[in-house]
Amino acid sequence: MTEPTKNKDGPPIHWGAYLGLLPIYLIALGIYIFTMGFTIWISLTNSKMIPVNNFTGLYQYRRLFNDARWQISATNLGIYLVVFVGLSLALGLLMAIFIDQKIRFEGGFRTIFLYPQGMSFIVTGLVWQWILNPQLGLEKVFHNMGFTGVSIDWLIRADTAIYVVGFAGVWQASGLVMAIMLAGLRGIDEDLSKAARVDGISAYRYYRHIVIPLLTPMFATALVLLSVGGVKVYDLVVALTNGGPGISTEVPAKYVMEFLFRRANVGLASAAASVMLITVAAVVIPYIYVSEFRKKRVRTPV
Repeated sequence: MTEPTKNKDGPPIHWGAYLGLLPIYLIALGIYIFTMGFTIWISLTNSKMIPVNNFTGLYQYRRLFNDARWQISATNLGIYLVVFVGLSLALGLLMAIFIDQKIRFEGGFRTIFLYPQGMSFIVTGLVWQWILNPQLGLEKVFHNMGFTGVSIDWLIRADTAIYVVGFAGVWQASGLVMAIMLAGLRGIDEDLSKAARVDGISAYRYYRHIVIPLLTPMFATALVLLSVGGVKVYDLVVALTNGGPGISTEVPAKYVMEFLFRRANVGLASAAASVMLITVAAVVIPYIYVSEFRKKRVRTPV
């Protein structure tokens, strides 16, 4: 058995374990790096139905950013991310604070809040289609109650449909945020809460100025997970609106699939996919850097 190497700055290094995992690392990195590099290369060619090696520089990117459909897709993604990430963080935090009050039936509430997270986005989209269906959903319920003037047509209106998609995403993802925040809350020393009550600090000030700053790592983790999931959203849009009405809920992932399979424009689809890759990297890389920097600070002796 390989003896661990002593490391003066941290725990011993078990080289045998790393050596055993080396083939997996090489395969995974090879697949990811090759596919990403190949996609970027194809985006620099004039590939149509099949990839070709005819280099055209940034031509596809100029076409992409001048395309009104892509501009609408990018705008919709921005709206979706604001609604999806912002409300998921807020609602998840509130649910975690609620459960952290040592309430009765805590396990039942956790299950209820987390249940949507166990569904796929396809199922979520279908559920929200039923909820907003005038013949089956909320509008029908209000009409049966006598409120015949109520019209819930948000899903078929071009100016509100993308917000409905965002709310459906929040319904599914807020449970995950709740679990992350609850883990952070359970890690906070209860003496802080007792001291705040003794000093007469209100619950709002306690959570605003003490608890939330302590939950910064949890917020960062949830933010990265939500942002990455939001950038690549596709199945929720297809199941709920299929990009409609018109292209009012078109998003970049659907744009890529549209030009990759239906319009047979591999070069343009690869350019759009490369832009999505850069967007995700812009979120993930700073998070990894900050996390590693924080670990080094913890390991560094004072």
